[in-house]
Amino acid sequence: MIPMTLTGIASVLDARLDGVPDPAASVTGPSAVDSRDVVPGGLFAATVGTRVDGHDYAAKAVAGGAVAVLAARPVGVPAIVVADVQTALGVLARHVLTRLGCTVIAMTGSVGKTTTKDLLAQILEPHAPTVSTDRSFNNELGLPLTVLRADAGTRYLVLEMGAGRKGDLAYLTGIAPPQVGLVLNVGAAHMSRMGGLADVAEAKGELVAALTRDGHALLNADDPYVMGMAKHTRARVGLFGRSPDAGVRAEQVRIGEGARPSFDLVTPSGRARVALDLIGEHQVANALGAAAAANALGLSTDEIADGLNSARRRSPGRFEITERPDGVTVVNDAYNANPESMRAGLHAVRALAGARRTIAVLGAMGQQAAASRARHEQVGRLVAELGIDVLIAVGNDDDPRAMALAASGKEVAVHTVEDVAAAVAVAEELLAPGDVVFVKASSEYGLGVCARELSAC
Repeated sequence: MIPMTLTGIASVLDARLDGVPDPAASVTGPSAVDSRDVVPGGLFAATVGTRVDGHDYAAKAVAGGAVAVLAARPVGVPAIVVADVQTALGVLARHVLTRLGCTVIAMTGSVGKTTTKDLLAQILEPHAPTVSTDRSFNNELGLPLTVLRADAGTRYLVLEMGAGRKGDLAYLTGIAPPQVGLVLNVGAAHMSRMGGLADVAEAKGELVAALTRDGHALLNADDPYVMGMAKHTRARVGLFGRSPDAGVRAEQVRIGEGARPSFDLVTPSGRARVALDLIGEHQVANALGAAAAANALGLSTDEIADGLNSARRRSPGRFEITERPDGVTVVNDAYNANPESMRAGLHAVRALAGARRTIAVLGAMGQQAAASRARHEQVGRLVAELGIDVLIAVGNDDDPRAMALAASGKEVAVHTVEDVAAAVAVAEELLAPGDVVFVKASSEYGLGVCARELSAC
């Protein structure tokens, strides 16, 4: 963060200082909403969650080095008191960004945001100081925290932007107006909050609608809903994908050893071979999105290919592979799930496993609204079609049972269990050396714990 005095921050936020012995003290480090993440010179934002009130950790944060606490009430330690902490954090981030000279690259989509963000950051980092979203901190709290990690030396600010409902991206782009906006896809995530796919597209389209005429709107040429956003942006439109109409595209796609894809990257300035160290053919689309953004920023085809070839998986819980001493491979893809990511993950693990026995430990996909049962049945049928050997369906509601029923009777050994502990027990009883076990569900179902326990066995 650029240094700011407590008086200066209070002025920007129309706030008052409470218990501050030195109003001229400066915040020089990043902000945090978890007291464990506080660094000396930083600012602690005391947000209130469903289970934890950050105000209760104010003293701990200051003891850990925070200069002050951004709070909604006095907390007994130096504080900047505001009406609403979350709103104030966004206002502060917007103010700081106006004082920076960096280029903002924002991306959204129903699936693939985090991987694409990680790939783009690794393309850009060898060329200029780059700050990118940590993990999937892509909401009204995570985005300001990312902006506040940038400083005067930052050239590229790579922001993942999530949308759970209409209006979310309009709010986030109001905090961090992008010069480059990338839309990966439109899928069935958050259907219970938004409605149909057309509604999801409208929500995702808020990103490119926020761009100015001299910006770049980068759209997936392979997704008709994304292509429909071209008429809603003032910016220059660039296309990426496997379509021959895409300016940044993949040709000669191959799936090699370990289910890792390679392809010819074609851009308006040239062609170069890319071999990804990521699993699954679906990663080609993510790589192309990152390549399109880098191309819009002026990097050469060779520079982009070099970045993609050296890139590695960064964020946990996304096709995170652990090789156990007994030869069992655990694939943790349990950060989140929707129909598109579930299909991509199952195809990828099937390709990774080859002739090895494959066990899928699957929980429910959240926020699927009225179509939930049908979509879980589709997952069960796909398990059977791909030749997955064992399905362990986790959960005591209708969706996992529908998934299990759809896979039953089709040469798949199906087990239904009520919770994570039971899933671990059944999987451990079934696993044999050489097996591949794939774990996936929406994050609220906690199957990441299952993956970690199986990895540690």
